[in-house]
Amino acid sequence: MRNLTLILCVAAALIALPHGLSFSQQEVLVFLTINILLVASYRLLTLTGEWSLGHVVIMGVGAYASALLSKKLGLFVPVSMLLGGLTAALVAYILSFPLFRMKGFYFLIGSFAAGEVIRLLWKRFREPFGGAKGLKRIDSMPDFDLGFYAFEFFEPVSYYYFALLVVAVCLWVMWRLERSPVGLTFHAIHWQDKLAEAAGVNVRGYRTLAFVVASGFAGLSGALLAHYIGTINPNSFDVEQMVFVLTWAIVGGTATFYGPILGCIVLTILNEIILRELGFEQARPVIYGLILILSILFLPKGLESLVERLAARFRKTPGKPELGTAPDKEARA
Repeated sequence: MRNLTLILCVAAALIALPHGLSFSQQEVLVFLTINILLVASYRLLTLTGEWSLGHVVIMGVGAYASALLSKKLGLFVPVSMLLGGLTAALVAYILSFPLFRMKGFYFLIGSFAAGEVIRLLWKRFREPFGGAKGLKRIDSMPDFDLGFYAFEFFEPVSYYYFALLVVAVCLWVMWRLERSPVGLTFHAIHWQDKLAEAAGVNVRGYRTLAFVVASGFAGLSGALLAHYIGTINPNSFDVEQMVFVLTWAIVGGTATFYGPILGCIVLTILNEIILRELGFEQARPVIYGLILILSILFLPKGLESLVERLAARFRKTPGKPELGTAPDKEARA
């Protein structure tokens, strides 16, 4: 009952949130919602211990696939979004054959190389990818009316509600997956891959599964982005964007489900509200790099460790002895 009340309060706050913001801040809110799905999917990939530098390119695969399916074949946009996510998962499955012949640092470099090959293909072929200029006039979500609310997707508030629903469903699926036997196996592979293999676990198969599922969600986030901004190009998914995703994950922490999401929210507010207002937007890469270094040096477990400390402090009830400690004499008297 307590959890249900908390969920309802959070949902009410998220629904009311855009109405207290300016138009530009509402647009930032849409991008933040999409980025939360991206960084959460990245954490799913890291559960098996592998870190990739091609995750943003996989997001781009979903964006390009969804945009092309709606433009060229005239598919209904929500259907093209789903197919975009599936295409990203399929590409990840194909890439898994060469990439999972490596692990650790070599996997990291291999994923970067594979991502750059995909980006160069987008730049090289003007048909159908649009070359260096990319794709423009991508179909937007069709408007519809529910009676009590009319969704007009040229407005950021309507798209925010749509993206929020999609992201909430995806986060719930990822959360359930992590707590399933499959998710526990991901963790076992992360910490003791040799032992898991000795116990009969198909380590490569589970790593491939995490890579493919995470890529599917990343592709869906790319499709959400493409149909909102209406234009994409290869530079939208370059290594600079990947550095931002890494920074969100490292600063937030990856030990908990909410860690990377927290990092994404805090750094987005820092970037879009504070740095932009102060006129330091051009210095964003430098400031992000500084934050990353300071986080590794002074907060190696990420922002999530601060939340855990705060929660532990609130859990202590004054006057109530902790387990394993004897009550004092006054209390016994």
